[in-house]
Amino acid sequence: MYDIGNRRLRTGEVAERAGVNIQTLRYYERRGLIAEPDRSPGGHRTYPPDTVTLLGVIKAAQRLGFTLNEVAELLDTGRRGHPTPDLKARATAKITEVDRKIADLTTIRDALTRVVAAGCDSLTHCTCRDCPMPFADLAEGDPR
Repeated sequence: MYDIGNRRLRTGEVAERAGVNIQTLRYYERRGLIAEPDRSPGGHRTYPPDTVTLLGVIKAAQRLGFTLNEVAELLDTGRRGHPTPDLKARATAKITEVDRKIADLTTIRDALTRVVAAGCDSLTHCTCRDCPMPFADLAEGDPR
């Protein structure tokens, strides 16, 4: 990637550099996640280069489990330069949610590790002795 300095970027350039499609870029504008772009004399939308970084931050936050509403709130808090009174409560709730997801993923990982160690040959019709997959019967609709 080369340094573009302060040159403004057109819609396609921003989308390509940020790894999003143009519809996503426009949707984020409508949601207020990114500022509405200026227009060139020819009427093209033009964005400051830091828009690419902002889009990267938004996508990273989504990958980490933040909703777009949560991302919007965090960006708004950052833009104002001071936290809202309930920021601590929202952050604590998000930590609880993240801890719950980590526990769920750990449970799934442990179950899959037991499957691999047992030599299971199928997740629904396993023929190994003492299959560690407790929900194998549920896959076939067996209510046991």
